[in-house]
Amino acid sequence: MTSKTRIPSLLAPYLTASQSAGLILVTSVLGASVNWLVLRFLLVALLPFIGSAESREAVVDSKDGNINVLLVSFLRDWEFWRDGGRRMGLDLTRLAKEGSFAFVDGLSNLFGEDGSDRRRDRERGQGQAHETLLKDAKLAAVEKSLLAAIDGIAGGKADSGRTMLVLDGIDFLLAAADIDSQSLTEMLAQLCMHVDSTVITASADYPLTQSPSTSLETNHTAFVTGLAHQATFVMGLRLLDTGTAKDISGVLRITRGPEGDSVEEKEVLYYVGGDGGVRVFERGS
Repeated sequence: MTSKTRIPSLLAPYLTASQSAGLILVTSVLGASVNWLVLRFLLVALLPFIGSAESREAVVDSKDGNINVLLVSFLRDWEFWRDGGRRMGLDLTRLAKEGSFAFVDGLSNLFGEDGSDRRRDRERGQGQAHETLLKDAKLAAVEKSLLAAIDGIAGGKADSGRTMLVLDGIDFLLAAADIDSQSLTEMLAQLCMHVDSTVITASADYPLTQSPSTSLETNHTAFVTGLAHQATFVMGLRLLDTGTAKDISGVLRITRGPEGDSVEEKEVLYYVGGDGGVRVFERGS
């Protein structure tokens, strides 16, 4: 994987801006996975800890100062993100041990029983101190655990650098934990107050955002729409309107939010290769 496919130049300004942009919303639909984009948010934020000159040159106007990253995923486990990072030269295990990265697993044991928790802990063995398992889907418990994780990666010190919070698929709680959109939005507001920037991924499939007919769909629409109105900019992934193509994975549209006056809106195509590399290009190029 080359530096151009690791950090596509057309996306570099937006990936870099995420370090101080407040709130960024990333939406996706079935068939247009957001994984590759989340990994690149992590890569750009953690570049100062990697020490790769080639990677540094791929990003323009990088912000000064260290950025600690907390990744919270409700859809994918630690092994998925560790392996994805490794393919891009991003050693998340090492970065976690050094204290610049931490992971909260909101998938594996969110509804687990005590016995399954203990068995899973034994299977994992030692060396997973960087990983936090959410074990209670109640919103108050989730908020408490995430605030503790934020405080842990920041070290409780004012000079520990900035903190980026990445929430992958937190809209899952709307469907799985009987939580309403207003309560979830209020919890996110509390979390955002303790970090410098936040990236949130959420589903935007047609039934969930365009033509809601059930209480779940209405709840989800209110949640995603509310986030879009608070975001500095929104990055939306979707499939081609004309169908599939062997050399195009999907379309990425970037739109500015109420706080994103300086954000350049654009729509580009992207292709995710078998090695994890990504090409991002303009239509017709």
